[in-house]
Amino acid sequence: MTLRLFDTATREERDLVPVVPGHVGIYLCGPTVQSSPHVGHLRSAVAMDVLQRWLERSGLTVTLVRNVTDIDDKTLVKAAEAGTDWWAWALRYEREFQAGYTAVGVLPPAAEPRATSHIPEILALISRLIERGHAYEKDGSVYFDVHSFADYGSLTNQGLDDLTAAPDAPPEDKRDPRDFALWKARKPTEPETASWDSPWGPGRPGWHIECSAMARRFLGDTFDIHGGGLDLRFPHHENEQAQSHAAGYGFAQVWMHAAWVTQSGAKMSKSLGNGLLVSEVLARYPAPALRLALAQVHYRSMLEYSDATMDDAAATWARLAGFVKRATERVGAPTPEQVRAAALPVPFVEAMDDDLAVPRALAHVHETVRAGNAAATAGDTDALASALLDVRAMLDTLGLDPASATWAASDSAASAAMGALDTLVRADIAARATARATKDWATADAIRDRLASAGIVLEDSAEGVRWSLAEEN
Repeated sequence: MTLRLFDTATREERDLVPVVPGHVGIYLCGPTVQSSPHVGHLRSAVAMDVLQRWLERSGLTVTLVRNVTDIDDKTLVKAAEAGTDWWAWALRYEREFQAGYTAVGVLPPAAEPRATSHIPEILALISRLIERGHAYEKDGSVYFDVHSFADYGSLTNQGLDDLTAAPDAPPEDKRDPRDFALWKARKPTEPETASWDSPWGPGRPGWHIECSAMARRFLGDTFDIHGGGLDLRFPHHENEQAQSHAAGYGFAQVWMHAAWVTQSGAKMSKSLGNGLLVSEVLARYPAPALRLALAQVHYRSMLEYSDATMDDAAATWARLAGFVKRATERVGAPTPEQVRAAALPVPFVEAMDDDLAVPRALAHVHETVRAGNAAATAGDTDALASALLDVRAMLDTLGLDPASATWAASDSAASAAMGALDTLVRADIAARATARATKDWATADAIRDRLASAGIVLEDSAEGVRWSLAEEN
């Protein structure tokens, strides 16, 4: 295994050495299900999905756990404003998130635990922290004592003096304003169903403790990778690491953070009013184009989202899918087993092993598509078949194989659009053939030039005229 990953904690690339040989455990911070998902919510999920696929392609077994935060302050407030039960509100948006993940081809996690389903584990971890002198109770709430743990702030390279107060309780309720809540005492304004019995009285878990408890429950005291969005580094992941280490557990060995999706340079978020809902984007663009847009920029680089971003991704997807379709018509389709077993090109492997350098990996995909198109023009069916297998194997690793069961019939709207385009282009091809038959070369050339200006390339062959979308330079 030669995969190197950038570890946010050490701020350097490190060789991935699994805790258990042959197996990789990944914990991904999932959604807080208090409103509909926007495009930014999918970034880290797609990044970790690419990682999982690459690890499995490299011969490793992967256990990926993605949690659901199904209770928090905003969920309770929004449900109350809507006049509905908080748990019904949370379930509604949990389903929307799951639909969004599925739409962009994210593999189902091995486990998808909800915070409210793991109260016993949460209570046990809090009790352990109190026993070890790292937490204290006050008025039915329990707080982590940041002064008790010398390593606090190490994940984000901050000292206590750099940190602001944790906003999860009034500062006067804590020994230090920077202490954070592990357990929140029930408020009179909150429904009884939103609290559980505990040694400190009825209440509910704080945000950070749930992930430490669930990660340990499913992945053990020490596991390989913890992933999430860049915005979660502080306070969420810093606090997760502190409370887990303070409890005596090794916790995550490598931290991976996906950068933000931005619009006009600002982080995509509902608070800024610039969140594009996944449902709205998918109504306008094919789902694989959205996945491609999210995956084609390196996961640690900011992704600037715009209509141009999606238009480019949709055009790129159409070119990739078009090549696979045309090549398959010529040389036949490799079996799914052949695609998964194919030896991947060395440049692609080197790129993926270098901290998942997907942009470099995709560059080799496009090079192979161009070589395949050249082979098709030259009538070299062996070279075309080899290029088709390579392209499909590489795209399969990225979750973007156009001929896979995931995408083959995924977008009826896109299929209908391509069918309509095919009808129009073939009408022009027929008109061009008529012009050529009557030696009206000016008309024939004008038709070809008009199609070329629209990005459509005609290929004259012994089998007739084929058309395709032009490749990018």
